Amino acid sequence: MSKLLVALLTAAALTPLHAQTSSSPSKKELVAKVLQLQQPGIEAMARALVEQPAAQMMQQAGQALQQRVPAERREAVGKEIQADVRKYVDETVPLVRERATKLAPSTVGAILEEKMTDDELKQIIAILESPANRKFQSLAAEMQRTLTEKLVGEVRPMVEPKVRTLQQSVGRRLGLGPEGAASGPK
Repeated sequence: MSKLLVALLTAAALTPLHAQTSSSPSKKELVAKVLQLQQPGIEAMARALVEQPAAQMMQQAGQALQQRVPAERREAVGKEIQADVRKYVDETVPLVRERATKLAPSTVGAILEEKMTDDELKQIIAILESPANRKFQSLAAEMQRTLTEKLVGEVRPMVEPKVRTLQQSVGRRLGLGPEGAASGPK
């Protein structure tokens, strides 16, 4: 075969591949629709990113309150810390949520455009818009709460002794003695 024929065949073979990776206006619209339908999930993820360190700080602050703050000031200091955390969350969630929303098209959207066909995107949209899916999603918090309550109720008797043993072991290693180790978080 001549070099020209090989070049033409190669170009012809690569053209459909290139067409698949470039995104049509209709595909961009489908991706935008998926992102719009997933907006609550994107916002929830942003909120969780902000709230996770705040919850960890609250837990650490609760422990520190018990150890470092006189009993008569604990309630007042605790309320001040709660107000600080609430202010942080109230100020930070909108910033992170807005940034997540702006980044979604160039991250999640780019992956959807590259890896999914128009037909697959249409199927995803149909699933996300289906009444059954909407109902299922609306039940998610209730299902999680119910499972958590049942799980905690069933495993608490098994886990609490292990937590106490761990607290005592850590306390001994830190030189706190049995009294200091037992006064840790419950």
